[in-house]
Order: sequence, then structure tokens, then C-alpha cells
Amino acid sequence: MFKPTRRSVLAASAAGAAAAGLAACSNDSSGGAGGAAKADFEERGPISVVRGKDNTGKFQEFIKQWNDKHPDEKVTLIELPESADEQRSQLINNAQAKSDAYTVLGLDVVWTAEFAAQQWVVELPEDKFELDKLLPSTVETGKYFDKLYAVPYTTNAELLFYRKDLLEAAGSNEPPKTFEEMYQLIEAMRGTEEGKDTLGFGSQYSKYEGLTVQLTGLAKSAGKDLFGADGKPQANSNEAKAGLQAAKDGFDKNYIPKEALTYKEEESRQAFQDGRLAFLQNWPYVWNLANAEDGSSKINGKFDVCPVPGIGGSEGATALGGLNYGISAFAKNKGTAIDFIAFLASEDQQKAQALATGEAPAHSAVYDDPEVLEMYPYYQTLKAAVDAGTARPQVVKYGDVTQAIQEAAYDVLSGSKEVNASLDALQKTLEELQA
Repeated sequence: MFKPTRRSVLAASAAGAAAAGLAACSNDSSGGAGGAAKADFEERGPISVVRGKDNTGKFQEFIKQWNDKHPDEKVTLIELPESADEQRSQLINNAQAKSDAYTVLGLDVVWTAEFAAQQWVVELPEDKFELDKLLPSTVETGKYFDKLYAVPYTTNAELLFYRKDLLEAAGSNEPPKTFEEMYQLIEAMRGTEEGKDTLGFGSQYSKYEGLTVQLTGLAKSAGKDLFGADGKPQANSNEAKAGLQAAKDGFDKNYIPKEALTYKEEESRQAFQDGRLAFLQNWPYVWNLANAEDGSSKINGKFDVCPVPGIGGSEGATALGGLNYGISAFAKNKGTAIDFIAFLASEDQQKAQALATGEAPAHSAVYDDPEVLEMYPYYQTLKAAVDAGTARPQVVKYGDVTQAIQEAAYDVLSGSKEVNASLDALQKTLEELQA
């Protein structure tokens, strides 16, 4: 990934994509499982595509390619503010006005269900897209009650960045596969001259959307999602408790520094890039910045990446970020919109986007492309992380849900509450929010 400019791609990449409401597998009076807006996919003509700012200009190149070949079905780009919250607000305002000004909508992965439940986007015909060529976990982020409402364009998953030199000094050539192994390696590193001052491990533990990403991933890394396939919360499962306990142990035993309670994406990246951390869980945009040769990084060439650590024998997993495209229920020319989304999801466009921006593509084949791997040698590791990734809670009242998750996790990590009490209380709150 690239320097964070869209909080959504960073799962809040960076920042908090967040709090932007996701939606819901619950009893929703405004849409529900069977309330899909019907659509006419025969109508063709000019359309608009609405998304956050195109900072690289690559997306506008794609539009020109399309327009040159489809003079009667031209696409106009409407750029929204950079803030994910402001983007969501403008998309909702357009939907509530039932305006046809917006056709193809750029949706953060945590918005898909909300927009589907409210019938602001239409159910998409799966046979119009080559979904089998996209990473399955990314396709799931575009579904609501097992129906497709958005097609993935970019995705994202966190990785474990680790100091190769400190690992070797500690007598190991293998990165950790579990939190326990990572903590043991930190102890060994601190027994060496090279690693005696390391702060250990860092990730995003400040009270913001990044903490929802953390707890979602920790629970899955221990074997179970925070919400079940039926949409019901299971935040006080043994697995969720084991996941949060693994992070709490890191703070209690000084393998995670107390200052990490203030870390968002950039604070944690800077600590790693300055050589203060031995391990960092963060988004792939860190790769290029930490490898900079302009003097801004003290660790260029000294680190590598691997999947995030697991817990209790389960494979490590992170919450996914990314951008999906859906179609407004109020738009004209939905047939053209379908074809344009399929064009964006094609291998050629996804490869070009990846090469130009470093964004993680949804198309599986791009991760094996020699040209892409030459530029981004960690891409196959990233693909594995996306494959193992999980979605943040798909709930109607996402803003309330993510706030409750953040508070529960922060209370534990900061030492205010114990794991059992905090997650039992969180379960009760989440059940009340779905009542």
C-alpha cells in the first residue's frame, strides 16, 4: 500500500475508516434480507462514478480508456472529500434525496451492508462479473445476506513487519508464528547488544477505528469472529477473550510499550522506522516508507514481512480494508454501470492500479504477476494475509458498535478492566444494539 490518504483503505488507514457505518446482519426494518432494490440493467448511457480523491491520477486514466471506447456511455468522475466520514455523509445525502446524480458508488468495505439494508444500492447480478477470479474474502465484503451489492476494487490486510538483523542477533532465522513466540523472541533480542533497547512490538491501540480492527483480528486469530455468520455478536467467546488477553499480556509484561496506547498507523510506523520496535503490525504502505534511502528510515534493508501472529494454535488474521463499487438505486443507465465496474475489476486494470499505487488488488492473478512481484516482493505474503482476513462487524448501527468495541478493548489494554468483565459487558451492549 502507499502512504495513507484514504482512511478506509487502511482500515482506517489509515485511520479510522470507520466509524463510518457498516451495516447489518440484524433485524433491520429498512431493508432486511429480502428487501433488495430491483434494477433495470438494460438501460445504457452516460454515468458518474463517485469516490474519494484520485491522488495518483491513475483512476482518471482508466476513465479515459473507457470513454475513448464508449463515446455514448461516457463516465464522469465526481471526487468527494478525503475524509471517509465526509464521503459517507455525501453519499447518504444523495441517497436520501433519491438523486440520480451519483451512479457508481465507491464504498468503504464497512459501508456495504448499511447501504444494502437501506436499499440505497441495488443487488448486482453475479454472472456479470468474474468473481471466481477475485480473492474470495474480498468478494464477501461486498455481500449482505449472501447477496452481492458491491464488487471489490482494492483490498488490504495488515502484516507483521520484523527486524531481520535483531532476529539473527537473537539466534533465529524464522519470524514468529504466534504471539507467544514473538514475546519470547523479544526477550531474546533484549539479551543481545543489538536489541537491548528495543521496545518490542507495536500496533494500533489508540481508542479509534484501528482498535476495532485490532480486536476483530485478535478474535479471529484465536479462532472465531466477533460476530457469527448469523450476524449475532459473540464478543465474549473464549476465542475473543484469548485474543484480547494475548495483547494484554504484551502490555503487562512490557513486550508492548505503554506508549502504544497512543499509536495509530503513523505513530506505530514511525516508531518502527526509527528503529525503536522489533515488530510492527501495520498496513503494507509501511514497506516503501521504511525502505526509503533518503535518510528518513533507520531500518531500510533491515526488515521483512510475514503474516500476523496467531493465538492458541489458530492462524493469524487481520480485519480487511478496501474499496468496493456498487450502483445507486436511484441512478439511470445501470447497464453501463455494470460494465464499467466489471472493467475496473478486470486483471489489466487491477494490475495497472497496483503498479501505480501499491494498493492491494482484489484480483488474484495480480499477486503472481512477475512485474508486480519485482516491484512489491511481499505481495504473495499480502495475498495470504488477505485470504486469511476477516470483515469487521456487519451491523446496522456500526457507529455505535465500533465505539463499544473500542472502549471495551481500550479498558482492558490500559488496565482499567479485566478481559472477562469487559468482553461480557461488550456482549451485552452489542446484543442491546441489535434488539
